[in-house]
Order: sequence, then C-alpha cells, then structure tokens
Amino acid sequence: MGGEILYNSILFIVSILLLFVACYTSFDLFQLVRSGEKNSRFLFLASTFSMGFGFWIMSFLGMMVNNIYATASYEVPITVLSMLIGICFSGMAFYALLDKEHNKHRIYIAAFFFTLSMLSVFIIGLYSIGSSIRYNLLALIISFLLLFIGFSYSIWRSFYQTKLGRIPAKWISAFCCAVITIVTIISQLLLISHTTPIGWSNISSDYYNSFIVYTVLFISILILGGLIGTSSLITETLSVGDINVRDMQQALDESSIVVFTDNNGIITYVNDKFLEISKYNRDELIGQTHRIVNSGYHPPEFFKELWRTIGKGDIWKGEILNKAKDGSLYWVDTVIVPFLNKKGIPYQYVSIRRDITEQKNLQLQLEEKIQEVIDIKFALDQSSIIAFTDKRGKITSVNEKFCFISGYTREELIGKDHRIVNSDYHPKEFFQHLWKTIANGEVWKGEIRNKTKTGTFYWVDTTIIPFIDKNNQVYQYLAIRNDITEKKKTEEILHRQDKLAAVGQLAAGVAHEIRNPLTSIKGYAEFLSLDEKDQSRQELFDIILDEIERVNSIVEEFMLLSKPTIAALEKKELIPIIENVLSVLDYQLRKSKCKVELAFIEKHIEIECDENKLKQVFLNFIKNAIEAIGSGGTIRIDVKKEKEIKITIQDTGIGMDKEQLKKLGEPFFTTKKTGNGLGLMVSFKIIENLNGKVYIESEPNKGTTFHLSFPVVV
Repeated sequence: MGGEILYNSILFIVSILLLFVACYTSFDLFQLVRSGEKNSRFLFLASTFSMGFGFWIMSFLGMMVNNIYATASYEVPITVLSMLIGICFSGMAFYALLDKEHNKHRIYIAAFFFTLSMLSVFIIGLYSIGSSIRYNLLALIISFLLLFIGFSYSIWRSFYQTKLGRIPAKWISAFCCAVITIVTIISQLLLISHTTPIGWSNISSDYYNSFIVYTVLFISILILGGLIGTSSLITETLSVGDINVRDMQQALDESSIVVFTDNNGIITYVNDKFLEISKYNRDELIGQTHRIVNSGYHPPEFFKELWRTIGKGDIWKGEILNKAKDGSLYWVDTVIVPFLNKKGIPYQYVSIRRDITEQKNLQLQLEEKIQEVIDIKFALDQSSIIAFTDKRGKITSVNEKFCFISGYTREELIGKDHRIVNSDYHPKEFFQHLWKTIANGEVWKGEIRNKTKTGTFYWVDTTIIPFIDKNNQVYQYLAIRNDITEKKKTEEILHRQDKLAAVGQLAAGVAHEIRNPLTSIKGYAEFLSLDEKDQSRQELFDIILDEIERVNSIVEEFMLLSKPTIAALEKKELIPIIENVLSVLDYQLRKSKCKVELAFIEKHIEIECDENKLKQVFLNFIKNAIEAIGSGGTIRIDVKKEKEIKITIQDTGIGMDKEQLKKLGEPFFTTKKTGNGLGLMVSFKIIENLNGKVYIESEPNKGTTFHLSFPVVV
C-alpha cells in the first residue's frame, strides 16, 4: 500500500512538471510566431503540439494515479484520438491569437478552445476504458469555468497586457504557465472525483509493473527531455534576439522619442525619452491618445491629413509642436510608420521623433530676422536710393529708385562704378577724401550732385557704409542716398530771395537819395548846354547827359526791386505771351543764327500774371541765352502743366562754372561784356512777385537751363 502511494505521488509530480514545461515551451514558441520569426509555420505546429500533448499527458497520468489504467478493456486508438483532438483544439486556440490588431475579444476565443482541448482529452480518454461515462454536470460546468478563467487570465498577461505590473517581465511566462498548470490540476481532480466510466474494474495488483506503465513513463521522459532541450534552444534564440532588440532599443532611446499606438491611436508603449520631454510618467500616458500633448498650434486639417496618410498605410513625416505637462512647448521632427496585417490594414503605429526645439527656435529667430531685414529693405527701397558695391567700387546691386532717378536700367548699372553718374561738379579732392574715409572702415556722409542718363542733374544726400569681414577688411559698401534736388533748389531760391530782399531795401534808400540830386544835375547840365557854342564842349555836355540817363535807368531798375508786389494780376494765356516775345526777338535770333524749339502738350494754359512784367522776364532770359550762344546754337523752351506750370529755357551756350552760378543774380554781377547784372535780379523779383520759383542749372561748355514754376490757376 505504501509503494502504491509513493508511485502515485511520483506520477502526480511528473504530470505537473510535464504540463508546466509543455505550457512554458508552447507559449515561448508562440511568442516567436507572433514576433514574425522565420519558420513561423513550424513554430506554430510545435507550440500547438506541445500544448496539446501537455494536456494529454496530464490527463493520462492523472487516470493512472487513480488506477484507471489497470483494466483489460483499455483502448489505445481512442487514447490516440483524444490526443489528436486535444492538439487540434490547441491549434485553433493559437490560431485565434494570430492577431496583429490586438483585438482583445480573441482572448476569450482562444481561452474557449484551450478549455475544450483540456476537457476533450479527459472525457475521450475516459471512453478508452469504459463503454459509457457517468459524470456530474455541476462538476463539469465548474471545471469549464475554472479552466476558461485561468486560460483567459494567462493569455491576457502573456500577450495583451501593455502596462507592467508587480511581476517582472521575465517571470510573466512562468507565472502564467503556473496558473494554467494549477487550474488544470484542480479541474482534473474535480472531474476525476465526480466522473466514473462504466464497465471497468478497479484492480489493486502491481499495475505499476505492467508494460504500459513503463512504456508511458519512458515516453514521458523522452518528451520531457525534448521539451527541456527545445526550451533551452528557444531561450538561447530569444536571448540573442533580446540582445539585438535591447541594443536597437537602447540606440533609439538615446537618440529618439519612441511611441507605439494601436490602430485607434491609443498609446501602448513609450520610451524614457518621451517621458523626459513630455514631463508625464508612463502610467499617465499608456492608454491615452496624443491629444494629451496637443499644443493647439496646428489646425484640425493638419491632423486629418496625418491620419489620412497613415490610415492608407503610408509613412508620414513632418514637424509637430507639442505641449509638455508643465505647459512648456517643444518641437519634434516626426516619422510615423504604420504596421500592416496580411490584409494591408494598419494594426498599430510606431512614432519615432527627434527633439528639434532648439533648432526650431533658431529657425524662427532667423525667420524673424530675415523678415526684419526684408521690412527694413522695403522701407529703404521706398524712401531711399540704394546701391551696393564691392571693395573696388563696382556696383553689385541697385534698387528701383536708383534706376528711376538715374534713368539707367539695372543691367546698365551692374558692373559699373559711380563714374557713370558723375556730374564733374565736385573736384577730384572731394572723391579722394571720400574713398580715404570709407577705405579706413569709417562711414562717410555728404551731398553729391549726380547726372542722369539724359544729362540732367540731381542732388543726393549720401551715406556710405563700409562692411567689414572677420579679418577687419572692407569687402563691400552700402550707399544710402536721398534725393535733395528740390531742397537744393529751394535753398538757392531762398538765398536769391534773401539777396533780393537786401537789394530791395538798399534800392529803396539809394533810389531816393540819388534820384533827386540826379534830376538837379541833369537839369543844370541841359541848361548850360543851351548857351554852349563850342562844338567840342557841346559833345562833352552830350556825354554828361548820356551818363546821367544811364544812371537814371539804373535807378529805375532799383525802383523796381524796391516794390514789394505787383499791383494787379490777370489771367492770361501763357503760350501766346512766349510766342509774342519770340516774335519781338525774331530779328536778333535770325542774326545770331539761333534756332528756337517751343514744345508744349496743351496750348491753352492760363497763368495769373502782369503780362508786361512776365514778358520782361522771358525777354531777359532768352536774350541772355542768345548772347551766351553767340552763333549757331539752339534754344529749347518746354511748357508743361502738372501740379504746377513748369517752364524750362535751355540753351547750348558757353555755360557757367559753379562759382559763377553761385553769384548769378547778385547786383552788378554779369558774365557779359556789357551789362550791370540787374536784369536777372529784376527778373527774379518779378517771378517772386508772381508766386513763382526759378532754379538754374549750368555747366561750362554745355549750356544753361532756367527752370521756372508757377501755380496753376484755379
């Protein structure tokens, strides 16, 4: 009796050990199948056979412990059938777990087939020793539920749980196989105690010496050794794979932010770098979507396009602004790779991100600086004349305002130096000082008179800035200019008006003091000449009277300068006035062989003036032009009506230098051999009284241009 108990105990322990090893080996082999290892079909069959055979050996040895096999009616074919059916149901269970989408309802399908596998092995095994079975329905239901719950829990922990519990990851498989072993043993004992096959006799002889006992034990030892060897081989294979995976994961963890999500976007795995940058812990992230780090920066269409791309199985790449738990923002360069099942449908996604916050901030700062430069350039282009030159003074870039004011195209300016607009107004020493200043890396400021492509002059207030490289050498210059032509004209006009005001004040006093005694002198001279009979002395009196008349005419001109305004102004046609003056000067023009060109777009231009005084102005200017030309030149008169009435009188005469131009209009200054210089001064005064302006341009041997402007008559 004691030997029988020992023998039963050994069989019971062996059955438990074999079932545990079979379950552990089966789960390890199936993990390789799920991870996509090579020879997955062979591994699937091996895991299926291991589990089914484990159930059968447990059931077989359990019956032996209960002396069931000590019967002459033992049917081997039925026993083999029970083994095959158990293996088939195990295969169906594992097939249900071939689920890359991680649909959790498959846990219960697999648990159901594992339960059927265990129960079918036991029940069909009973038929191998009896023609029929008497069983307890309640015990059968309890066994089914116990097995179903145990298998469901083990499958979930082994293949579907995402969060790590208290049990270390390396012990999960062993723990789950232990759970399966325990519930199987309990179910087996429950079924054995409440189920009895009909038609067998309980023989208590030395059944453990029978042939079938030793045969099963021998086979069991072989299977146990094979399972242990297979398990060792699998462990070694997995160990090598784990090292590779660990190395790859470590490399990714050191360089990238890695996140796994299911096909619904639920986070199933995050690495430490994600925790570090997001400031969340792992429990706060697992089971959530990426809305937890949404910064609200991107519009909904951005994420719709993202999901549309990966939903089709395509890889998405882009930059995303996320928000950490503490509210801080960070940029990540993101690649989202969908994992596809056999049907080509994504079942999970892996996001590999790289922190580019610092790079993005620098990029944004750079964009802001670029925009600031663009704005500054736009402002300068709208207000100033801009030109870049290299260190040798060759123009490398100009803006539209430079082209507009100079009359040259950009192609005509690029590659040239500023001699192309040199007016020859400034002496060589002027530009030598300019170049010496900027070549030393200093900023130069001053006023320059330039010449357009058509030959007209313009003044620019200029600032030239040298650009210095890292070697403290000048490599280019930036010239910023502002058109001050009108300012220079205004200054000249104001200067002339000041001179006219001073002369007018002088004229008022001089004319009064000279005219009265001059009248007396003229009267006495005429009286004395009446009694003079000597012809030679009479000629002297005539000379005296001519000089007195000349002085009197000068006094008359002074009197004109002393008058502040013209008494009455009337609206008159401008073109007929000019044509009348030209007809008066026709003989002198033909005598000097001067050609006159009168150009106007609109003939009927009215001007508010004193007609005789305005004629005097045109007579003075045109006569001066004729005398400056000498013989065989051209006088061009242009009349335009814009915001003002503009009249230019341009000759091809000898011109004037800048010193003569400065003195022009001063009393008793003239460039002619005869004359007193008061004619121009009187003309300037008349123009001023007509609310007009006059500006003069001249260059030696290139002629003189008078620019007149008058208000438009309303």
